[in-house]
Amino acid sequence: MAAIINLINWAQDLLEKILESVGFIGPLLLRLYLVPIFWIAGTKKIGSMESTIEWFGNPDWGLGLPFPTLMAWMASLTEAGGAILLLFGLGVRWISIPLMATMVVAALTVHLQNGWLAIAEGAGFFATERTVGAIDRLDRAKDILKEHGNYSWLTENGSLVILNNGIEFAATYFIMLLALLVIGAGKYASLDYCIAKKFRH
Repeated sequence: MAAIINLINWAQDLLEKILESVGFIGPLLLRLYLVPIFWIAGTKKIGSMESTIEWFGNPDWGLGLPFPTLMAWMASLTEAGGAILLLFGLGVRWISIPLMATMVVAALTVHLQNGWLAIAEGAGFFATERTVGAIDRLDRAKDILKEHGNYSWLTENGSLVILNNGIEFAATYFIMLLALLVIGAGKYASLDYCIAKKFRH
């Protein structure tokens, strides 16, 4: 029994030593994954700021948020600026907080009414009447394309799907940001690590 315990302890110690040397890869990959997501979201809003402000403020076809000009600029700059900070690993814990807030707002104001699924599914635990109806429309569209279009060419690089725009992506990004808030930017490949190493004792 003692030999088994010693073997388990040895294996655990070995795993911890390996993770200590390569553990920076996890937060680095989280950051790099999120960079293009927030950069595209932020710069797209900034690139058409007038329509972004209208969308933030309009209660009929938009979000109906108060102070739409302020909210639009805050969200856009948080996303675009956050992407830059995540790329360089600077202030990662601090920027994760407002980025998480944008994901909460997006989930509640844009995606929640569509359910969980980002891509419509006709069956399964998360399927809803909305997604089942979307699959019916998708099947009809496929039939039309098979009859009147080059369906093989249209689908040779991937299947046709319907975007359901549920909270799945926003929730995923929130969880990734929460992980970065807890573990930080990671060792070696971040300015946060370099600054802390030089100035914090």
